Amino acid sequence: MEIKFGTDGWRGLIAREFTFDNLGLVAQATMDWMTREGLADQGLVVGYDRRFLSREFACRVAEVAAGNDIRVFLCDEVAPTPAVSWAAKELKAGAGVMITASHNPPIYNGFKIKENFGGSARPETTRLLEQIVAYNRAEGRLIRSVPFEEACRSGRIEQVDAATGYLQQLGHLVDIEAIRKAAIPAVADPMFGAGSGFFKRLLGIDEIHAEQNPSFGGRPPEPIGENLQELCGLLATGRYRVGLALDGDADRIGAVDERGEFFSSHAIFTLLLKHLVERKGLSGGVVKTVSSTRMIDLLARKYDLALYETPIGFKHICELMLEKQILMGGEESGGLGISGHIPERDGVLMGLLLLETVAMTGKGLRQQLEEIMDEIGHFYYRRIDTHISSEAKEALLQRLRNEPPATIAGRTVATTNFSDGFKFVFDNGDWLLVRPSGTEPVLRLYSEAGEPGMVDTLLRAARRIAGV
Repeated sequence: MEIKFGTDGWRGLIAREFTFDNLGLVAQATMDWMTREGLADQGLVVGYDRRFLSREFACRVAEVAAGNDIRVFLCDEVAPTPAVSWAAKELKAGAGVMITASHNPPIYNGFKIKENFGGSARPETTRLLEQIVAYNRAEGRLIRSVPFEEACRSGRIEQVDAATGYLQQLGHLVDIEAIRKAAIPAVADPMFGAGSGFFKRLLGIDEIHAEQNPSFGGRPPEPIGENLQELCGLLATGRYRVGLALDGDADRIGAVDERGEFFSSHAIFTLLLKHLVERKGLSGGVVKTVSSTRMIDLLARKYDLALYETPIGFKHICELMLEKQILMGGEESGGLGISGHIPERDGVLMGLLLLETVAMTGKGLRQQLEEIMDEIGHFYYRRIDTHISSEAKEALLQRLRNEPPATIAGRTVATTNFSDGFKFVFDNGDWLLVRPSGTEPVLRLYSEAGEPGMVDTLLRAARRIAGV
């Protein structure tokens, strides 16, 4: 089996692709890379989420690191991905590894690499890791490891608390006391994931789905509207004013507004960009991915901020955050990050910032968004995910590359962007994106338009084009 890194790490079905043997290959390649780059002496942070066998997989990575004479800082309990990223930076480690499949269904697990700056591995790093894995396998190179208990006794594996330092860092970025004083009725849904307990620990707010459940209640731990119906129902009762949701490893954010309606990542990105500029007085460039809302373009223009667009995957945003003065970067999936922290998406931090906007304005999330759209225009967005076979996907991609449609739903395509998937933009700014997932056998269809009916029209047309 060829091991490939997707938009953020290597993922696979547990016991089929994601096995202890394959994990050993990837772990050994990681240690080889650290040694080549002169990072081995700085040690490795290893964290894990609540998925089936995640702790055991993390211990296997630690054993391989110890076998390569690399000191391991192993999280003493489940931790969010951004906490592991922050620990890698705080401890000045050579790198970090997070065992997680993020928002994927419970039958998956995965392996994320975090570089020493506290962000996702850059594309050149993951390409090199793939090459090392292939070389080691072809050469029959042995995986060097030390049994876990022996490595712990010798001090090569040290168990560390990743949560405390991370929470202290969040306190430097958000006015926690102002949020407490505002006494906002809020509830969090960590979706049975690694973010369980973090909002409660900081603010004492209520939580649902906070217990250990490797099956995630029978649905993927992705904070999108269809998965947050219980949270929406709680907000609809009027008991709460803000609902916050995290994905399985807590690096993505979702929300529910004061009406009990899902509050999309596009809306969150828009709200927080205004908050950072107008209330916190910050500035810098803005990075969005190809599937993100036009509202970010319009706000960047309003505030005279440089705007950059990248392929999907926070690793691309991370690269720009390292190269340029970036205020905020975000993607449609709910991954958002800001300056002054780590070049990493952080769902817990974004949830705190949303509460900070409510505390400072006295207004609910939807009310704040409506005020922004009254100024820059109203936008509607929808994404459809559908299963697609490898053969059908390749045929579709080849057809779109060779013969992209000039008209869709009777409308002339004004411009295209094929940097990641196939994006068709119309003369008034409405757009449609056809893109295969980088981590699952799924085709994603996205659309944004100034009228909700047009979003549906464009998505129906996309289905016809894709044959799904």
